Amino acid sequence: MKCVGIIGVGTYIPDEIMTNDDLAKNIDTSDEWIRTRTGIEERRIASRDMDTSNMAIIAAENALLDASIHARDIDLILVATATPDYPFPSVACLVQEALGISHIPAMDVSAACSGFVYALVTGKQFIETGTYKNVLIIGSEKFSKIIDWADRNTSVLFGDGAGAVVLSEVQEGRGFLSFELGADGAGANHLLVDPKTNTVSMSGREVFKFAVRQMPESSLSVVEKAGLKKEDVDFLVPHQANLRIIDAARERLGLDKEKVSTTVKIHGNTSAASIPLALFTELEEGKIQDDDVIVMVGFGGGLTWGAVCLRWGK
Repeated sequence: MKCVGIIGVGTYIPDEIMTNDDLAKNIDTSDEWIRTRTGIEERRIASRDMDTSNMAIIAAENALLDASIHARDIDLILVATATPDYPFPSVACLVQEALGISHIPAMDVSAACSGFVYALVTGKQFIETGTYKNVLIIGSEKFSKIIDWADRNTSVLFGDGAGAVVLSEVQEGRGFLSFELGADGAGANHLLVDPKTNTVSMSGREVFKFAVRQMPESSLSVVEKAGLKKEDVDFLVPHQANLRIIDAARERLGLDKEKVSTTVKIHGNTSAASIPLALFTELEEGKIQDDDVIVMVGFGGGLTWGAVCLRWGK
């Protein structure tokens, strides 16, 4: 089996910044209330003419540039999203057309905020078995179009953005070491899009309890599956939903705050885009180096969860 890793990362975030104070002008909330409960300070909001696929395309182009490969070298496109432009065609097909690489397979992966990890695990296996050489994975979300801006329980949480990575064969010993995926449909009603209003509905307390339990468990699980100890983890890139949930995972792994990504404060919860956005931020800041052991972990509607452990580098 080939060793598979990430050889390029790219992102896109909208220009418009919505602060907590901006939200407080229209709903009964405050900057202090949001910060203390979520850790979020601001989030990005896409313009009306910028949909999920538009953000995905820009992130994909940036990832290809970072990987130093041409779009024609991509063999498969997987887009993780809960907010597609249309029920169909898929966002992946729209990306494929924009990149000018027709006739390769392209599809969306629907696992809500866990979608990026699901897509990573799916894509890497095509390369491991020799079926494909390069796979483009994108997480892109425009949650602002399905938010009830009068609901302070959800409107304060979500933001828009996209992140993409290119998967390919890497040196022996680097790349993905282990993974875990899971789902519990019994909790489906805790986080969903209300079909009557087409807006997000969430049982915050139930989702919080699930996440505080599952994120640390999944993180420890993939470390053990990789034959490592938690002391071997150099950096944690969790789904950016809530700072208290992130802290719970950090404490279970015994990591210092400096070794955990907390971009939730500037991006909010960008669902399937949150992990690649956080990954890119930490790479840009030099917090992740070659041969570092990285854990990426997410949870989301479904209820779903997923985690991967990898050794960074090409």
